Amino acid sequence: RGYMSVNGYFCVKKETENETVIERSRFISYVKKCETEDDARAFLEEKRKAHPFATHNCYAYITERGKIARFSDDGEPHGTAGKPILSVIEGASITNVCIVVTRYFGGVLLGTGGLVRAYTKAAADAAAKITKAVMTPGTVFSAECDYSSAERLAKLIADAGGSVENTVYTENV
Repeated sequence: RGYMSVNGYFCVKKETENETVIERSRFISYVKKCETEDDARAFLEEKRKAHPFATHNCYAYITERGKIARFSDDGEPHGTAGKPILSVIEGASITNVCIVVTRYFGGVLLGTGGLVRAYTKAAADAAAKITKAVMTPGTVFSAECDYSSAERLAKLIADAGGSVENTVYTENV
């Protein structure tokens, strides 16, 4: 899958939402970073509780750096909601993300093609608002040196692409 960059993978920086009205039906889309499948399920449950009178809460997620992908039409005709939402996630090349699209039926039947277009648009409109973050794998090291070597060590770390955090000044640095 195309979720990995050269140095890591793309994910969502912060939760985003968007509302789209299509043929009098309200589609409220939510996008959130979810590291694990449990995170995605909790996010879905949160949205279900927030919208107890919604007709459908369709969703798709890709978690654990692309290892787990799931989707649901939540009562809509097979293949008309969850799969299109998943396609939006895949098209955005992001992982560790869940998109929930809550629908309030507006009285007009959209048909299967109309539902696919509506759920795709709702998810894509929300995904267009996200800010991507690149998650880069790294390793944390601890080092100790005398005060005269601290500046040189910090430069070596920076030159290697690392960063210095939590510097503690005691007998040594």
